[in-house]
Parts: sequence; structure tokens; C-alpha cells
Amino acid sequence: MKRILTYGTFDLLHFGHIRLLQRAKALGDYLIVALSTDEFNESKGKKAYHNYETRKKMLEAIRYVDLVIPEECWEQKISDVQKYDVDIVVMGSDWAGSDKFDYLKDYCEVVYLDRTEGISTTKIKRDLGLQEPINGVNQIPETKQERDQEKEREKSKK
Repeated sequence: MKRILTYGTFDLLHFGHIRLLQRAKALGDYLIVALSTDEFNESKGKKAYHNYETRKKMLEAIRYVDLVIPEECWEQKISDVQKYDVDIVVMGSDWAGSDKFDYLKDYCEVVYLDRTEGISTTKIKRDLGLQEPINGVNQIPETKQERDQEKEREKSKK
């Protein structure tokens, strides 16, 4: 049995994610997804819209995914490969040449798959009008009511 492993946050699940999972599974028989925990994302300065448990349930509902495990730190990758007897680690091509995955070539094959053109979580956030991250934390878009309330607070301070 050929075992495949990939890593990610998989927030705002979209067609690019599904396509990556489908192509990863096609490389073997058993696909493991190491899903970044909320705490690990926080340490990277990221905040997911959905919490870990929700993201895990969404991934488990995808037919290409056989197992979801927590990704809690950068350093766990070698032990994941060994513990789950992984043959191939698959990542998006944006990670190619990164010191975050290339060192795993000493333990298994590492494959970088091309990203799906025209779609990304970053693009979705931009298209939905999410604000730029503040102190590394992604922001929920303000409603008109919230902007009006803020203006009223500012007026009352004067």
C-alpha cells in the first residue's frame, strides 16, 4: 500500500484544495492530511475562519481523504513520515525549494503539484473584502452598521 501525506490549513475549502487532494490520492492508495491546528496557525501568524474541528470534519467528508491528523509544529514532519509509513509527501508548488519540505527527501519522495490557477484562499478573502491582517490576524469584514457605529463613537469623543 502506497501512503501519501500532505499538510495544510484547508480553511475556506475550495476547488483548488479538492483538486490537490484528488491528485495527491491518485499517487497512492491511502491519503493522510496533516491539518494545521489553531494553535500552530497562531504561531505562524495565521487565523483560520473555521476552527480545527470544523476543518477536520470537512476534510473527513471528502472521499479522497483517508485520515486527518493534527499538524502541531514544523518539526513533526519526519516523525509523521515514520509513524505513518509514508511513501510520498505532496505539497503545492508554492512550497517547492522551501526548507520546510525538501529535507524530507532523505525519508520519502517529495512531490510538488501545480496550484490550481485562478483560485486560492487569499484570493477568496480578497474577493470577499476581508481586511488586511492586523498584527498577523486575519480580520472579518466590517458591516455598514459597524462602520456607522464606529463613526458615532469617534464623534462622541470630540
